[in-house]
Amino acid sequence: MSHITANLMAVRQRIELAALAAQREPEDILLLAVSKTFPAHAIEEAMHAGQTAFGENYVQEAVEKITGLAKLRPWLEWHFIGPLQSNKTREVAEHFDWVHSIDRFKIAERLSVQRGEFPDLGDLQLCIQVNISQEDSKSGIPLAEAEALCMAISKLPRVTLRGLMAIPAPNLDMVMQSAAFGLVRECFLQIKIKHLNERGYEFFDTLSMGMSDDMETAIAQGSTIVRVGTAIFGKRDKINA
Repeated sequence: MSHITANLMAVRQRIELAALAAQREPEDILLLAVSKTFPAHAIEEAMHAGQTAFGENYVQEAVEKITGLAKLRPWLEWHFIGPLQSNKTREVAEHFDWVHSIDRFKIAERLSVQRGEFPDLGDLQLCIQVNISQEDSKSGIPLAEAEALCMAISKLPRVTLRGLMAIPAPNLDMVMQSAAFGLVRECFLQIKIKHLNERGYEFFDTLSMGMSDDMETAIAQGSTIVRVGTAIFGKRDKINA
């Protein structure tokens, strides 16, 4: 058994145990394998172990992998989870299924228009990134601005608003992590309840929260997607975006 296969099994067990502890169904939580900086053969190895959803942070690197693995495209789901610049949106609109890191209407609007250039593709699934810890170095909007941005994005064609994404500040203790995730969940539920009967909000069902070190805390607070890289692929080297 390869180390990636063994690591995937261990992470899936962690998700199952965390879900059961939170009285949730494990099947309601998607494991997103964050494959940034790792080569295409690592993705293939993970796929053979049953993993189909992969997350990437860097557009150029990701597009090279997606096109290199084109033969596997029908079985794979690609999520863009890094900061997205305006000059990179067309490539993301063409190659990805999800974008988790929307923090400006301009980016969502560009993705909407550019997704329309590919009529054979389904709608692009979007999450708004909130900066829950108010870190200057981190992307995302304040929680107080999330509802207004959701309302604007929900009216765009060729994209579907799915929910919120958050990355709490590192090195928080478990109590502070839980409180941060809880604030995101509360904001998500308030938006969903308030706008449930409006166009687009029937699909508002996603909380993208939790990574290798804090997935259990995130799951306890309602996460539906956990983004896990190190615990699956190992430590990574930094590369330029």
